[in-house]
Amino acid sequence: MATDQQTICDNLDLWTSALLTKSTAGRGSNGKLEAYGIKKLRELILELAVRGKLVPQDPNDRPSSDLLKKIATEKRKLVKEGNIKKENFPEISDEEIPYQLPDGWEWVRLGEYVHLEMGQSPSSNSYNQEMNGLPFFQGKADFGDIYPTARYWCTHPQKFSFPGDVLLSVRAPVGPTNISNIECCIGRGLAALRPLASTSTQFLLILMRAFQERLASLATGTTFVAVSKKDIESLVVCVPPLAEQHRIVAKVDELMALCNRLEQQQTDSIAAHQTLVEILLGTLTGVASPQELSVAWTRIANHFDTLFTTEHSIDQLKQTILQLAVMGKLAPQDPNDEPASVLLEKIAEEKERLADEGNIKKQKERSAISDEDKLFNLPMEWQWVRLGDISILKGGFAYKSSDFLDTGECQVVRMGNIRPDYLRLDENPVFIPKKLGEETADYQIECSDILLTMTGTKGKRDYLYSLLVLPEHLKDRKLYLNQRLCIVRGLLVVPEFMNMTIKDERLLDAVYGKSTGTANQANIGMVALNDWILPLPPLDEQHRIVAKVNELMALCDTLKARLADAQTTQIHLADAIVEQAVA
Repeated sequence: MATDQQTICDNLDLWTSALLTKSTAGRGSNGKLEAYGIKKLRELILELAVRGKLVPQDPNDRPSSDLLKKIATEKRKLVKEGNIKKENFPEISDEEIPYQLPDGWEWVRLGEYVHLEMGQSPSSNSYNQEMNGLPFFQGKADFGDIYPTARYWCTHPQKFSFPGDVLLSVRAPVGPTNISNIECCIGRGLAALRPLASTSTQFLLILMRAFQERLASLATGTTFVAVSKKDIESLVVCVPPLAEQHRIVAKVDELMALCNRLEQQQTDSIAAHQTLVEILLGTLTGVASPQELSVAWTRIANHFDTLFTTEHSIDQLKQTILQLAVMGKLAPQDPNDEPASVLLEKIAEEKERLADEGNIKKQKERSAISDEDKLFNLPMEWQWVRLGDISILKGGFAYKSSDFLDTGECQVVRMGNIRPDYLRLDENPVFIPKKLGEETADYQIECSDILLTMTGTKGKRDYLYSLLVLPEHLKDRKLYLNQRLCIVRGLLVVPEFMNMTIKDERLLDAVYGKSTGTANQANIGMVALNDWILPLPPLDEQHRIVAKVNELMALCDTLKARLADAQTTQIHLADAIVEQAVA
């Protein structure tokens, strides 16, 4: 027994260091760090508890068979009084027993151990939000992780849960549990497990959480999964002597409190680390001279291995690299470079030529850029410009879903196909007939185009995703742009530089502020995109910046790969220790 508890204590460093990065879709994933080690530690505590390995057995305890006899007697009384129906359960076969139990423990079917009350939703006109009647819980979302919190009340409840019952979610998701602390009405998404013969409610909660995965495996369904009354009652669970149940509850409470403290320490440490990284990286973008930048960078480089140890910190480094690049602080200026003002004149001449040939509409003159619109100081030969000054922008075509094919050589690129710098051509691909492609040739995507998404969620930064179209994207198909997407086709500028510039969070802020739409949907219009204010360096410097950014981004990707390998190793170690402890 001491060995099992020692396993927990001896591996505290592993439990707190094993982190699983849960990447979130979107710009700068800010992958959420899940405390995987502590999650596995909690699972281990529950598993040891229901295997009789967490606390010592006492030969003076009355065996669980005595408790089960009392439960059976109480059930017969309830049947006789008409409070429950009589039920017969099949014997447990050897194949259903997953492991050997200590002396004094018993394997039983859950229906023999507790009374199960399946929820039943009342008619819709009998529940309200006016706190009339009993609190009404429909499913896991209502009763939360700690205490039930009702969103509705019911005046004519069909099924009840009482204080001390264990509430069980039986429909999508199956298995989450909590202890009911009030009398309430339960809907179809819940069941109430009612302890009998003074059985410990807290131990029943531990038991159901330990057996949650086994119960969830019994669920069926397509639209959403659910588990039946028969399957719940047939679940094979273990029952220790009542006195040992109380000892187990006390030990689990003690160890779960330890897990909570470890998790809070870990959260505080991660938050402090992220703040430190953000402050230090902020010193880079705030410098005024190359000499100051060199000093600030040296300060960071001396602690590189301890600063950039999470996916979030590496993403912060990437964003700082982009910001330095578009501020002219990453690559050296060359006084021999042709200034950006001359490049702008050439772009204007190219636009005039394209308009004269009828390839584009004659461009409207845009308003001058005010000093207030300039977010930071630029090097001498750079210029602030609007996106429409240096590129041709074109919105997508509203292809009809009735025209879509499952295969073909003309694929339509839709919103879901685009993530930052990632064209997901295999994500729900749709194609159009070759003839329709010829008729909509104006919307065909070309190599070196930049694609932008124009619609997302209000209040979120899940749009204005951008990517550069590469030759490999077009090697075996033609691509056509769907509606709510935009092509940015640069003129005489380095497309790789433009693609990285429009990912600078500071420059994006100004465009997000011009979004329109409904309460939930956000849209960016073509006018806002054409007016987007960006920095433009000399053409030769654009090439130098791209080369330096590519070099540094490769370093960041190497850091991420090493981080992923380290995380995988820690996760495997945590899994191995759990397997060894319960073997």
